[in-house]
Formats: sequence, structure tokens, C-alpha cells
Amino acid sequence: MFNLVPYNRKNRGMVNRPSDFFSFDSFNNFIDSFFNTDFFPAAQNYGQMKVDIKEQENKYILEAELPGANKDEITVELKDDMLTISVERNEQVEETKENYIRRERRYGSQSRSFYVENVKAEDIKANFENGILSISLPKKEVKANSSKKIDIN
Repeated sequence: MFNLVPYNRKNRGMVNRPSDFFSFDSFNNFIDSFFNTDFFPAAQNYGQMKVDIKEQENKYILEAELPGANKDEITVELKDDMLTISVERNEQVEETKENYIRRERRYGSQSRSFYVENVKAEDIKANFENGILSISLPKKEVKANSSKKIDIN
């Protein structure tokens, strides 16, 4: 690649070349370190949706980054205390000009699930704006455990 040498961000230096390059482990380490660089950003955490969860006094706020997604491509579902966010994108572009035709197709899906208990399922609200899905999960009232001393006969 044009005599470029990948820069390893973790070690803040050049990628170390193994001394015995043709051994299986050394070769795999070299390939892993090469593809975990800025030359191939898509290979890092591919398909992983970035999510922040904040706890407030009476609710949890979950914010998921979904850049480029449309509202109709997003599904949010709560089933058996499992909140699942999924995005399915199916994009087709066709462009025809004087002497060429360009067709591109992309398909991708992402999904994240979270175990959420003690939330009011009927009061959950979701909002999608500027690529950020924000979900408000109101907390249930937690009853204090009442205890009673039992006499032993």
C-alpha cells in the first residue's frame, strides 16, 4: 500500500514486525495488529451500537447512537424484562447518466439487548432525534421488605 506502515495507536508506535514472520502465531498477531489501526476503522467494533445509560431518581435514561438510521428502521421491544433495540438498514441506490449506470446495495442490522427489571413497562417512552435514540424507563415503586420476627416454639 504505497509503502505505508500502519501506526499502532495502542503502543503509540510502529507495528512490531515479528522475527519469525512465517510462524502461525506471529503471522496472526501481525494481521491482527495491522487491521486494528486507523487504516481499517470499519474493522474495529463493527456492528456495535454505542449506548449510554443514566440513572436518575425516578427513571433510567438510555441513549443509543444510531447515525444515518431512519426512525422507521428502528425497533424497540420489551419482553420478559429484556429491552431490545434493533436497526435494520436496506439501502439501494441506482443512478443512470449518459454512458454509465451505478448501482449500490447495502444491507446491515444491529441489535443490543438490556436486562431491565423494576421498570413501568406501560410508561416507557422513546424519542429519536439527530441520530440519537433516547428511551425513558420510569422506575417502579420498590416496596420495602417488611420483616416479622417469628417465635420458635
